[in-house]
Amino acid sequence: MQLVVARIGRAHGIKGEVTVEVRTDEPELRLAPGAVLATDPAATGPLTIETGRVHSGRLLLRFEGVRDRTGAEALRNTLLIAEIDPEQLPEDEDEYYDHQLMDLDVVTVDGTAVGRITEISHLPSQDLFIVERPDGTEVMIPFVAEIVTEIDLEEQRAVIDPPPGLIDDRAETASGREDERDGEQDGGDA
Repeated sequence: MQLVVARIGRAHGIKGEVTVEVRTDEPELRLAPGAVLATDPAATGPLTIETGRVHSGRLLLRFEGVRDRTGAEALRNTLLIAEIDPEQLPEDEDEYYDHQLMDLDVVTVDGTAVGRITEISHLPSQDLFIVERPDGTEVMIPFVAEIVTEIDLEEQRAVIDPPPGLIDDRAETASGREDERDGEQDGGDA
């Protein structure tokens, strides 16, 4: 199975290094020196990683055969794709590869169907499930333990306990104050 593990950004310096937007939880494994990666567009690759280092919080890579800024800049926006064994699992039992989560049915703890995971968005603070609802609309579910209570790969489902307003447009009111105000307007002074 092929998975996108990074996207090449801009050139860094004049010796062929590039910044990369990491799209894997295991960059030390997938983006290590010696790794041979397919590319999208395919004509750009395959690319073999020669060196890697972190500079100012960004991963910088240099590929075999790319020695100058012009060559590095020509790689910009190329997707790096690794061949992954579909049976391989992350080391931590609470971690999942994106391909394991894609197309899972999403249900609430009471069994109400919410939709199907169509995309996983990796943000700096947390990951989000992009869930397509039966009516074609999308809802974003933060992939945090407080909300996603269970991932059952055998049953192909993710169980969520959403806070009010997350999956519907109507947030529950915290108190009955609105109801009290409505009553005051109806009664009036006599």
